[in-house]
Amino acid sequence: MQRALELARAMLGVTSPNPQVGCVLAHSNVVVGEGAHRYDLRDHAEVAALKQAGESARGATAYVTLEPCSHHGRTGPCANALLDAGVTRVVAATLDPNPLVAGSGMAILERGGLIAEHGLLQTEARAINDAFARWILTSLPLVTLKSALSVDGKLAPLPVHRAPGAPFWLTGTAARDEVHRFRHANDAILTGIGTVLADDPLLTDRSNLLRRRRLMRVVLDTQCRTPLGSRLVESANDDLLVLCARTAPNDRQRALRQRGVQVETVPVLSPAERGETGGKPELDLRAAMKRLGELECLSVLLESGPGLNAAFLAAGLVDKAVLFFSETELGDDAVPFADPAHSPFSLIEQLSNVDRCDFLSEGSSGKRHLDACVRGTLHDPWAETFRLTPELAV
Repeated sequence: MQRALELARAMLGVTSPNPQVGCVLAHSNVVVGEGAHRYDLRDHAEVAALKQAGESARGATAYVTLEPCSHHGRTGPCANALLDAGVTRVVAATLDPNPLVAGSGMAILERGGLIAEHGLLQTEARAINDAFARWILTSLPLVTLKSALSVDGKLAPLPVHRAPGAPFWLTGTAARDEVHRFRHANDAILTGIGTVLADDPLLTDRSNLLRRRRLMRVVLDTQCRTPLGSRLVESANDDLLVLCARTAPNDRQRALRQRGVQVETVPVLSPAERGETGGKPELDLRAAMKRLGELECLSVLLESGPGLNAAFLAAGLVDKAVLFFSETELGDDAVPFADPAHSPFSLIEQLSNVDRCDFLSEGSSGKRHLDACVRGTLHDPWAETFRLTPELAV
């Protein structure tokens, strides 16, 4: 099963909107076939492993990271393929969160006379497909909030203390390389118009790792103020989506579309609808996430300023958080992480499955730069999974 998990993890970026799945076929300790799912190659992991094993699959045990499917989609049911190949035992790490499967694949195997078990290395297997679970159960993407912060929890110096239209780097190169690996792991990256105007970011995946689809770059821009000369617009290649209000100026929407930007409108919420006493109408974040889900974006990396950080947290739309802390202190006169109700330190206290690690960079002058990363989960994307009969419950 550990090997099957390795195969599944290696498919990061090439399976969405399908889950990452690995399968190993073995007789005792002798592996006779293995495979992993790649969306463009169609075959599910079990079928890829069966093709490699050939006749050696007969009498083998299949170790698969996700319950074999039981329905017809782009391919036939894997549960039936395993039965037809003469496999005698199937060990699944976890049941499938997809309501079309959700225990029925294991039931097909059992009715066919196979030994069917699940639960081996379940925690590790589910972590690989958190985004798939969130999307298949709610039609919403898994949202990960990522921020680079000073040691005292600030995002950046105030604009008057920094070069206009240029990013301000708090973290070193090692931490920034890790950020690109996070970008690679997501279908979309999302920011707000405030960040676009302040930093002129590119928001691309520069990990150089293989991915099936371009990283979708999404800007929440109520009045369509994204500059036509911004790096985002100038690099648009069917991968830039601006979500705005219906009241956004038509000429601005048209100008962006003429430059290859996808522009769509989403509903707005009044301050009263957001439970606030003041302010102005803002884009409905849940409606925006629903639209990304419809576009088969299973996972979204939120890289934004204090306004959107606070709004996403207040709306309960953040599922995971990744916070990088540099050794730099910026002081009270700096851009905050969010609002007083959502400090990065109070956020950390709410996280479960917390993982902490350090990233050490060394500059050309030999100066060492140490950044700390804290990451964890706010909402378990599998929490609504498997409302099954008792015999199928985990």
